[in-house]
Amino acid sequence: MRTIKRTLLLLILFALTMSGQLFSQMMGPKQVISPEIKTDNKVTFRLYAPETKSVKVSGNWMPGWGTSVQLMRNDTGLYELTIDQLPSEMYTYTFIVDGVKTIDPGNALVVRDGTRIESMFMIPGEKTDLYAVQNVPHGKLEKVWYPSPTIGNDRRMYIYTPAGYAESKKSYPVLYLLHGAGGDEDAWTTLGRTPYILDNLIANGKAEPMIVVMTNGVPSMAAAPGDQPVAKKEQKVQASGPGGMASGKFEESLVKDIIPFIEKNYRVTKDKDHRAIAGLSMGGFHTQNISNANPGKFAYIGVMSMGLMNDPRFGSYDKDNHVKQIKALKGSGIKLYWIGCGKDDFLYESVTNLRKFYDEQGLKYTYRESTGGHTWTNWRIYLSELAPQLYK
Repeated sequence: MRTIKRTLLLLILFALTMSGQLFSQMMGPKQVISPEIKTDNKVTFRLYAPETKSVKVSGNWMPGWGTSVQLMRNDTGLYELTIDQLPSEMYTYTFIVDGVKTIDPGNALVVRDGTRIESMFMIPGEKTDLYAVQNVPHGKLEKVWYPSPTIGNDRRMYIYTPAGYAESKKSYPVLYLLHGAGGDEDAWTTLGRTPYILDNLIANGKAEPMIVVMTNGVPSMAAAPGDQPVAKKEQKVQASGPGGMASGKFEESLVKDIIPFIEKNYRVTKDKDHRAIAGLSMGGFHTQNISNANPGKFAYIGVMSMGLMNDPRFGSYDKDNHVKQIKALKGSGIKLYWIGCGKDDFLYESVTNLRKFYDEQGLKYTYRESTGGHTWTNWRIYLSELAPQLYK
């Protein structure tokens, strides 16, 4: 009897063991860690995909847009790749699984830039110390709807108020921060890390406490995807891109709708010496148009990765009028005109042309040339360097 019981027990244990192994094989590795950041800043990517034939990774640290590297498959169907050390920075990437681009299912950190969705990770160090959440007083980020009679609907913007704003009675300076083509009001917070950069700069005494207004610069979009109201059929303002940049509706609405709304609903100092405007790419184009057409409105102007756009696709270019605008801008009491561009930026030549034009007109500016191209890596750096120079 004991022998029979012992045999049955062994059979049950064997069955449980085999079923556990089968379940494990069906489900893949117990825990797929991806990405795994090593102590030497090497990074390992993993994806369990036994039914696939190819897995590649494409990241913003790679040279050239769309570059990818193959992951190696082991006998369980786990794909893996370890890359060399990366410097401290925030990185984004996607997997390409049998030709289909996808995020990393093992990584909960996801960012969005327009319709592009990517996985994200940070390599620790000096750069990410500025972008990461630190043990400092934190500001508040609001998603605010406002009326825009100029464009013809209610629209949304993000507003950062610094730590202590709610408790204080003082007025604050304002930075109007504009995104690029393909982006929306979410871009400067998600990819630009603006609230964290400002929190850390202000806490360390490197920047003045300020309000930052991050708008949606696409006239035909009231808000980011998922929060966009049903579009009116009669509304035919062109979206992002050359045509949208040339429409002029957003630039007009910032002056007529957004600034009055901010100055009515927030404690701000209502003069040019406490107003700044800056933008990247398309936002740099908007920044030029707004500041050129409204001399005396802003004492601080920042243009990132955008130059002289005298291409007909961006609207008719009137050099004589541009000269008049810059002459008026020079006499308006600008305290800082800041320009930043990467050496490998596809708009580098246009930035060179803009600087040449300003030199001809005698407009003084501060120029920051960095490595790299038309990327958020540069724009985060530019914001971190521009913000400490405002309102001085």
